[in-house]
Amino acid sequence: MELAALPDARRRWRVRLALRWWGQLGLCLLPMLVLVALREPAAAAPAQSGLPLFGLGLLSLFVSLPLFRAYKHALIATGRALDSAAEPDAWACLAACRRRALFGAGLPAWSGAAGLWFGLESVAALLLCGASLVLLLLYRLPRQLA
Repeated sequence: MELAALPDARRRWRVRLALRWWGQLGLCLLPMLVLVALREPAAAAPAQSGLPLFGLGLLSLFVSLPLFRAYKHALIATGRALDSAAEPDAWACLAACRRRALFGAGLPAWSGAAGLWFGLESVAALLLCGASLVLLLLYRLPRQLA
């Protein structure tokens, strides 16, 4: 690949990663929105049966710690590889690390959505969804990679 074509390839990578981020945001929020819309107000589920899923959602926040560390190192490596011959490989590595990290960031929201079926209160499910949104915001690409 020629070095003159790298800025165009960089733009394509940024657009592709931005679209994947928005797609993952939709995948995090869609189950919650669908289950809230389908939930009957008089659902007779035991109050304590959703609590283990809330705890599981809180514990899944710790899954993102090593994933964020790997993403951060890939981000630094991509920044160092800009305008070099290793840039396409660095973008591919960053995309792979970010894909795993976005999946880990969605775990609390999915746990909250699953908990709605088992009697988890809506406030607790929204807290887990908010935690996922905060984690997803960590994985936006910085402007320095433009």
